[in-house]
Amino acid sequence: MSAPGRVCPLRYRYGAQAIANAPERHAETLYVIGGLYGNPQSLAAVEAMACAEPGPVTLCFNGDFNWFNIDDAGFRAINEGVLKHDAILGNVEAELGEDSDTAGCGCAYPESVDQGVVERSNQIHARLKRTAARHPDLLDRLSALPMLARYRVSAARIGVVHGDADSLAGWRFDPAALDDPSGHAWRAAAFAMARADVFASTHTCAAGMRRFDLDGVKLVANNGAAGMPNARNARFGTLTRIGAKPSPHAGLYGHVVQNVHVDALAIGYDDAAWQRCFLDNWPAGSPAWLSYYARISQGPEYQLQTAAELAAA
Repeated sequence: MSAPGRVCPLRYRYGAQAIANAPERHAETLYVIGGLYGNPQSLAAVEAMACAEPGPVTLCFNGDFNWFNIDDAGFRAINEGVLKHDAILGNVEAELGEDSDTAGCGCAYPESVDQGVVERSNQIHARLKRTAARHPDLLDRLSALPMLARYRVSAARIGVVHGDADSLAGWRFDPAALDDPSGHAWRAAAFAMARADVFASTHTCAAGMRRFDLDGVKLVANNGAAGMPNARNARFGTLTRIGAKPSPHAGLYGHVVQNVHVDALAIGYDDAAWQRCFLDNWPAGSPAWLSYYARISQGPEYQLQTAAELAAA
């Protein structure tokens, strides 16, 4: 498919070997925060969570930290706040400085996603792109971000990506794809080529964590969205915490890999304030309201218990 919003640009494709070759950064505790989507209340809550940890915390925002923040003040606040920390590109950021709209939002949506959702995402991104154009200093900083990052937490090797092990907009770390046995060979090759024990991803907006026995225990942790609910009636975002020591925050679900704790943590942002902020930019009937307000106010058609049960499998 080559329509805007469904195409995956060649420049998004790096391959798992690029993760093995990336410079390795060491962290005692790593927070991977994907899909902030312009939610300032979630950003504040994440930083407060990090401050409550007993030791140093490295924050890595793995893309799509922009989305709903089309007001100038909101765009600047989110990007200045995120860029104080580690960050990599999401498709949203990768397309902000592009002259062409060939890729649309850059989401590379699969056929299973309704065309109306795709078209509205392209409209949201076009509006955000106009805002970004008024902030060339931030665009310069965003354009310099890498597409992936590599960390080591104690003995665990971590590959942080936006999409999957091959592409910035890849969907093979979506929970549904992770449950597909036909992807076993690809996953085994990806872990081996990347020389990783854990992949931390986002992009597909669906949270899930899966363990695989592949030359030792391997894990894929997709946090879904930090800036929106990830389950029905659960009005909080989710991040992936990877730490040498147990978390001081209650985990939603998790695993231990190489004696390192990998947990999905709830981001308890100010939901009422976030909804007001969203509606100021995207009132009823707007593209973002049509695609996202039901999720923001009620959560998606997904149960947290299911995510926890699958993570424990």
